[in-house]
Amino acid sequence: MADEKQFSRRDFLKTTGAATGGVIGGSLLGGLIGFNMNEVDNGGGNESADSDSSGGSHGHSDHGGGIPDQGRVFFSNDEDFRIIEAAMERIFPESDAGPGAKELGAAYFLDGQLAGAYGHNSREYMQGPFHEGKGTQGYQSNLNRASYFMLGIRKLQEEAEERHDTSFAKLDGKQQDEILKAFETDEVDFNVPKNTATAGFFFKLLHTATLEGVYSDPIYRGNRNMAGWKMKQFPGHQHSYLDVIDTDEFQDIEPIPNFG
Repeated sequence: MADEKQFSRRDFLKTTGAATGGVIGGSLLGGLIGFNMNEVDNGGGNESADSDSSGGSHGHSDHGGGIPDQGRVFFSNDEDFRIIEAAMERIFPESDAGPGAKELGAAYFLDGQLAGAYGHNSREYMQGPFHEGKGTQGYQSNLNRASYFMLGIRKLQEEAEERHDTSFAKLDGKQQDEILKAFETDEVDFNVPKNTATAGFFFKLLHTATLEGVYSDPIYRGNRNMAGWKMKQFPGHQHSYLDVIDTDEFQDIEPIPNFG
């Protein structure tokens, strides 16, 4: 029986892609083990939960370590995923400095986080009473982050349809910025108590998740090809600096990921 359980656990890790190259991403893996995907409203339907929203086939990225580019563990609805990708791209757009959030895989980073401990607030106190929080306080909503993000995504879509009669993902950049600005300044009504959710706080969550996805260790599926690090000239997880530690000149070092 013990061998059977052990095999089942290994098989789970292999099929989810959580264990790669002998290195396990602690926060992501810790949240995925024992996680019931049916516990969260992740967009309904199962249109293409393990395919790229752009229709790409399954594969692996070229940044090494066997971390999959394609495949989702939280977003099962393609349109929801396209909306979050588009919103993240406006927060961190492609520029002369380098790729934007979409190319860097920031939405895939968020997908993994919402499926795990972060999305379920499993390491935080989530009991009442619930009150509208102050700026100096932490997370105050009675919703977990996974539900908060889904509420925000649906509201982005509603605003796009009401203002422009089309999906948020199909709007041009200026129109998307107009809606996101309204969220940032808390001008959009979520039609729920303020201690449950506000547009302004959703924007803060989205903004933070975008930057984390852009600059996180690639093991968490963002920062593809370490391009986010390269833009910042961040060296990543170097084994040693002994060969350059005595120099006074800036060293442009090729970054190394955690699984390198």
